[in-house]
Amino acid sequence: GWAGEGPGTGGKNRHVCHAAARLEMGSLWEEFNRLGTEMIVTKAGRRMFPTFQVKLSGLDPLADYVLLMDFIPLDDKRYRYAFHSSSWLAAGRAEPAAPGRVHFHPDSPAKGAQWMRQIVSFDKLKLTNNLLDDNGHIILNSMHRYQPRFHVVFVDPRRDSERFAHQNFKSFSFPETQFMAVTAYQNHRITQLKIASNPFAKGFRDGDPEP
Repeated sequence: GWAGEGPGTGGKNRHVCHAAARLEMGSLWEEFNRLGTEMIVTKAGRRMFPTFQVKLSGLDPLADYVLLMDFIPLDDKRYRYAFHSSSWLAAGRAEPAAPGRVHFHPDSPAKGAQWMRQIVSFDKLKLTNNLLDDNGHIILNSMHRYQPRFHVVFVDPRRDSERFAHQNFKSFSFPETQFMAVTAYQNHRITQLKIASNPFAKGFRDGDPEP
């Protein structure tokens, strides 16, 4: 369904207070979430699958907006995967948080009408575990859990717009998009589901006829 920010949106600018976002491919996210979603992080950067995609409504068609994402740790723990029980176990305290970065949608800024016209896809976003990354990728610690967050920011034309910064954005979190950052898949059922549902993983499928 459509997600809002919940309570506390009262002080928001009229350009964002009615913004709503619906997560696309919700049933696929739910399927992964039931198994415990894992996302690969690599030194070079790896794209997410499922891709984070949303359908927006409630924006001012004529106003400009910037769309961006960030990722926050879900807890202060580091994990390990117990193969005998097929489950994640806390394995100590989290490593120091990686540098907090945001990923701007490359079409930003754009009019509300453009954002609402089609599904907004963050398919250029890449996850890395390289603390020295200089490509602008999102830096995450492997074996830590994260919640992606999506933000709609109204581009305020007023000269003193920074005074109103806290009123000019609205944030959305979808619990079913939480994931464990890994350098290799731990749960074989996650591997199978990724291969079965990712169009770019065709080469890994058994018994597929040659294209």
